[in-house]
Amino acid sequence: MARQARAVWTRQQILDGAAAHFERYGYEGAGLAGIVESIGVTKGALYFHFSSKEGLAHALIDEQHRRSIAAVEAVAALDRPALDQVVMLSYAMARQMIDDPIVRAGIRLTLELSATDGPAGPYLDWITACRALIGRAVTEGEVRASIDPAMLARFVVSAYNGVQLVSNVLTGRRDLDHRLDQMWALLLPGIVPADRHGRIPQICAARCHPPAEPPCAAPVLAPVPPSDESPPHQR
Repeated sequence: MARQARAVWTRQQILDGAAAHFERYGYEGAGLAGIVESIGVTKGALYFHFSSKEGLAHALIDEQHRRSIAAVEAVAALDRPALDQVVMLSYAMARQMIDDPIVRAGIRLTLELSATDGPAGPYLDWITACRALIGRAVTEGEVRASIDPAMLARFVVSAYNGVQLVSNVLTGRRDLDHRLDQMWALLLPGIVPADRHGRIPQICAARCHPPAEPPCAAPVLAPVPPSDESPPHQR
């Protein structure tokens, strides 16, 4: 039992160290020798758990995906209108990207590997979850009935990924919440029926669940101060 617990701990240590390495250097720039050196484990320990750099990268993507799906399930379990949950989900994903190195590494690896023949599952699962919520929002009368839930779900996931990618390039995601405020301030008036526009501030405020300290303000299209636009020294 102690040996099994040790193996689990070592595997997690490797994943944590590899996440930092892949996040800094990307898939092509990272090497197993550098990962071993940065983590402080032996090559034998690494190869016991992962047979190759590709295997290690996919294990990180799988772990990131597991954590992201857990966020989807946590939001879905809340007693909130479906459109609120769509908005909440985008901020939950943003918080993971900002706070969790494994999520950041998994997202970077997914973007890099999907440019060739990489994993599509994380995108497809997120689109599927979003489509189900939007379908409910149509039934609840909070998304216009003329809108195809599958089309809107794919657009929301695509828009989110574009917003987070540009935010990462320009500010290291320091302004990501603000940019999501802008995304929803632009998008919601076009998808919410006119007779429900009075609900938009409440929908936008869903980003604050559980309540933040101090309370969040409604999204505005205010510019970010110029000092936030300087690229970070390291990605």
